Amino acid sequence: MKPLTVIGFLGSTLDAGKFGPTRWNKWRPTVGLAMHPDLRVDRLILIHGTAHQRLADYVAQDVAATSPETTIHQRILDFTDPWDFEEVYGKLLDFARAEPFDPEAEDYLVHITTGTHVAQICLFLLTEARYLPARLLQTQPRRGSPGDAAGSWNIIDLDLSRYDSIATRFAVATRESTSFLKSGIATQSPAFNRMIDEIERVEIRSKAPILLMGPTGAGKSQLARRIYELKRLKHQIAGTFVEVNCATLKGDGAMSTLFGHRKGAFTGAVADRPGLLRSADKGMLFLDEIGELGPDEQAMVLRAIEDKRFLPVGSDKEAASDFQLIAGTNRDLGEAVAAGGFRDDLYARLNLWTFRLPGLADRREDIAPNLDYELDRFAEREGDRATFNKEARQRYLTFATGPDATWPGNFRDLAASVTRMATLSPKGRIDIAGVEGEIARLRRLWGGQRDDGAGILTEVLSAEALAGIDPFDRVQLAEVVQTCRGSRSLSEAGRILFAASRARRTSANDADRLRKYLARFGLEWSALVP
Repeated sequence: MKPLTVIGFLGSTLDAGKFGPTRWNKWRPTVGLAMHPDLRVDRLILIHGTAHQRLADYVAQDVAATSPETTIHQRILDFTDPWDFEEVYGKLLDFARAEPFDPEAEDYLVHITTGTHVAQICLFLLTEARYLPARLLQTQPRRGSPGDAAGSWNIIDLDLSRYDSIATRFAVATRESTSFLKSGIATQSPAFNRMIDEIERVEIRSKAPILLMGPTGAGKSQLARRIYELKRLKHQIAGTFVEVNCATLKGDGAMSTLFGHRKGAFTGAVADRPGLLRSADKGMLFLDEIGELGPDEQAMVLRAIEDKRFLPVGSDKEAASDFQLIAGTNRDLGEAVAAGGFRDDLYARLNLWTFRLPGLADRREDIAPNLDYELDRFAEREGDRATFNKEARQRYLTFATGPDATWPGNFRDLAASVTRMATLSPKGRIDIAGVEGEIARLRRLWGGQRDDGAGILTEVLSAEALAGIDPFDRVQLAEVVQTCRGSRSLSEAGRILFAASRARRTSANDADRLRKYLARFGLEWSALVP
């Protein structure tokens, strides 16, 4: 059994008693905790005010005399008004966040018999919200046994729905959690806010994988990290946050990066490597662009999710890692499954909690609050605050929320735009000239992207697939599609596209080379020709 820690207030009335032998004939809740043979208290965290220090010391001595194996830690917590709900809740929340709880190593009980009623309610709320990773403990004197100093105890599990005032406080805590997930941004999009509300409920109650879908730059990575930070704040997760972009995992190194390898497993493996899955043990693993994983990696990830075990490269002994998975993708995994590019059993495992993040162009009402957020981020990052004058801010928002602003890079485009304006602003004041210059710059950037072949690519690719292609690859692919449409056969198109490299080789299969290139983007020759 893990050691047990009990957290509770000193009872200024119930724990008091005459300093003499007769005190052992009186039920005192805190001292009584140490008298139960079936409740071994290894550690007692005793909360009290400065004014009750003498009583706290006296009670601590009696606990030590009764149960020498119990370690006692006193915590001073003074309230200006112990009946002020807001003050008591706030200070207890600070206490909960500062205390180094370790649910993996200890069990916790919160003793709610002592303290004011306000303190008891606050302890209940913080425990139910998992800021205190504990169960609730109630003690009372034993009826008909006035000389029984130990009393009785039981673990309680109250139905919160019966208490409207407490439910209201939970609603406040929920709003705080959803605000945290949104990085404190006062978002206005009803659809986005509903999605965040659902994620907040899921992250509290479920350890199942979460799938975040949406275009590149929609904020999947940032949201995944906020989910992790909120769960860690509530002591639901103890390990680290490990993030990997699966699109960067290519060839033989993919398996080693994810699952680790043994020394000597392959050329260059000069030492053991734990791998990212083991690094995420007790924590959270974010696999961004999971649709880019190869079939072997998909199979291993599936087993790691289901069994918490996997086989490192070159090892005959399995490794274990208990992590929560968040996956991100800008692809439609359902379509990828239908096309044979993604395992249906892995998709079924990921698809329990799926959330689609809209792009910035679909959340134009959220541009204004995100504009302020990006200015704050610039100030934190650069140590130099920039602000708009009224006319400049209105001009920028008129453009940013209008039909000419396409935001193909989503929030990355917005962040880059704010950074440019803030950096170039004279004396930290973004004026109308700076905004007009930035608008002209965005028009050129986005106009260039439209000229890079996006028009022709939208005829053969979905908007989601197109958003996942880098600008460099987009230009190249557009040229390939244009050439294919002007050629009579796959071989002819291959000869045109690979003419220079073909001349340097004695033999070549240009048609096969072109076919493989198109397959990288999920395209076939037959879909490109009239």
